[in-house]
This record gives sequence, structure tokens and C-alpha cells, in this order.
Amino acid sequence: MTRQSYLFTSESVSEGHPDKVCDRISDEIVDLFFREGAKVGLDPYQIRVACETLATTNRVVIAGEVRGSDISKEQIIHTARQAIRDIGYEQQGFHWQNADIEVLLHAQSADIAKGVDADGNKDEGAGDQGIMFGYACRETPELMPAPIHYAHKILRLVSEARRSGIEKHLGPDAKSQVTIRYEGGRPVGATQIVVSHQHVTEDLTSEQVRAIIRPYVETALPEGWISKDTIWHINPTGKFYIGGPDGDCGLTGRKIIVDTYGGAAPHGGGAFSGKDPTKVDRSAAYAARYLAKNVVAAGLADSCTLQLSYAIGVAQPLSIYADLHGSGHVDAAKLESVLMQVMSLSPRGIREHLSLNRPIYARTSAYGHFGRTPDAEGGFSWEKTDLADTLKRYFS
Repeated sequence: MTRQSYLFTSESVSEGHPDKVCDRISDEIVDLFFREGAKVGLDPYQIRVACETLATTNRVVIAGEVRGSDISKEQIIHTARQAIRDIGYEQQGFHWQNADIEVLLHAQSADIAKGVDADGNKDEGAGDQGIMFGYACRETPELMPAPIHYAHKILRLVSEARRSGIEKHLGPDAKSQVTIRYEGGRPVGATQIVVSHQHVTEDLTSEQVRAIIRPYVETALPEGWISKDTIWHINPTGKFYIGGPDGDCGLTGRKIIVDTYGGAAPHGGGAFSGKDPTKVDRSAAYAARYLAKNVVAAGLADSCTLQLSYAIGVAQPLSIYADLHGSGHVDAAKLESVLMQVMSLSPRGIREHLSLNRPIYARTSAYGHFGRTPDAEGGFSWEKTDLADTLKRYFS
């Protein structure tokens, strides 16, 4: 029997965390290829980007494989500098103007391209093998697990205040962690709050940082979730002046649990950022979240985990598995069959259904890829619940 009373913890990191700086740069490169391709009328299905970024003290290295528009190294360097500037890094050890940026992108392997490209009667194949998971539950209005949802929300609120100029003492780098108490299987309160936030005023004390941060935490969490017994850890090591890649090396794809469900659901292991949607690590994970969210939104279950699997060069998924965690109101095997009918889960089908051939990826690089609001430009299309009524009809 599933435990009904327990503690569960998830963490988030801000857009200024070293790994998130790298995710942002990698996703900006994906967007750059889509934008420039559209300008010259390039078929977006021909665009390929697998971009990895490393960042350390005043140095950024961008490497990987690409295909598509004729984009110069100067354009890529400019794009990276603008991303770093937007995040807010103008410190001595990591500055958007002064960082040494090296570009080591080269053409995609012909062997991989042959397996992935559509050719004659062959549909576009998956960009790699692997397993992908999607998850949704009723713990929050966004149908996300509560711990990761509120860990993200804390940092988003602080970031908005920092960017607006309200919190001038804070820097871009930050981490949060929330421990939630569950009773009867439902989240009811926060037992531990951890926030470590960079400050640009060097002599700021932990007590002063706590005074700045605490109101945002109280705003982020539901009323009554913070009590006299909630334990706080704000900048527990004391001074946090040196932040970002100057303090800790960053790398694309090292925050995959932060990016997804905070450990409350499985992860297939593949990162998202820096990859075009032929890479099912990204697109199929989006599709799995989309379907799981619609299952829950349709009232077919209170929580749903979906697994998809793929082989490189093969268009259709090898398997689909649905786990309703004992909360389902429908047969899981029938649900698996229905999900394959309501949406094509080939790479091309996913791209078309979710309109992924757009420059919509930089906005995903911080505060999670899931639980976000779909926007007018097509970003976070996988968060829509437009399949809920269709699913209901299959089981009415």
C-alpha cells in the first residue's frame, strides 16, 4: 500500500546557476537556428542542433553538431553574450562582455542524419534510442508535484524582483529546496525551507539575506503551509558573493530532475536543453507530459505516469506504458491504446501536434519545462489540456 504520511523534498535552481547558464546558451542556439532558418525559408524539418555548453571563470565553450542555416561563429558568440547579459552577469569573474567564448560546433554525423531523415516512404526517425517519462498529478492547479512547483515559484518570484530592480543586493545565482509534509497522501505544509542566494553587496549577512528572501517564500507557498515549526536555512554557509560559473563550473544538462518533476516521477536520463525536437529525449518527454496531463485533466486518474521508448532511426515508439498509481477510473491497458490513437507519437507527429518547429526553447531553460503556462508564441504547448474532452469521449 502506498504511504499516506511522509516528507518529500525537491530543489530548484535559478537562471543564474552555472548549469542553467549553460542550458540557456544551448537553448538560445537552438532558437537561433530556427529563427535564421525561417528568414531564408529553410524547411524546419531539416534543422538539427545538438549543442552542449561549458562555462567557468570568464570562459564559455560551445560544442556539438548542427545542420541548417549558415550561421557564423560571430552570430553564435553574440547570442551567447546576450544570454549571459540577460541573466545578469557583469561580475569580475564572469562578465557578458569579457568572457572568452569558443565555438566548436560542426556538421551532424552523416550516419545519424541518414537514420533520422525522412526518405521516400520512410518517415522521420527518432534521433536516438531511449526511454522518456511524463507525469501529472492533482497536487497543484498546474497538475505538478507540490515540492518542485513551490521550489520553482520561490526563485521565480525573487528573480522577478531582482530583474525589476527591487532587490538590488541580490545576484543571479540561487538555489531553493522545499520539504513538504504529506498527510492522507496530500501535501499540507512545509517543514524545511532552504534558499541559498548570491548577493552582490559583499558584506551582506545571512540575517540580512533572510530578511530579503523570507517574504517571497511566504508569498510563494499556500496560506498556512509555513508554521512556527518550519525550519529555515537561508544562506546556511554564510557569505555567497562569488556566484555563477566563476564560483562553480557549469555544464548543459546537469539539472534534469530540476527540469522535470523534482524526483516525484521517473526520468529517462536524457537532458532537454540544446536539442532540436528530432531528439526524442526532449520532444517525447514533452509528449509524455502532455498526454499524462490530459489524462488527469480529463478525470481519468488523479495521477499518471507514462513511459515511451524509441530506437534511433525508427519512427514509431517501441512501447507505451501507463501507471495510474491506483488512482485510475479506467483500464490502463485500454488507456495506452487510446493514447496511441489520439496523438501520433512519431517524432514528426509530436513536432506537428505540439508545433515544436519554432524558436521557443530558451524560455524553458530555467524554472522547469513543465507546469508552465502556454504562451502566445507557442511556448509550452505541451502544457495545454486540449485533449481532455477527446479522452473523456473514449471512456464515456
